[in-house]
Amino acid sequence: ERKGSWAALKAFSLGKSLSTGISKSFFVRQTNKIKKEVIKQ
Repeated sequence: ERKGSWAALKAFSLGKSLSTGISKSFFVRQTNKIKKEVIKQ
């Protein structure tokens, strides 16, 4: 019982960190794109 909940918690935290990492890298890429556009003008 306890082992199962621990595995679920680990999977949840892993998924959470993975999703935040993906959104962070996406945000950085978008910011860099915007900066490049501003420099062009």
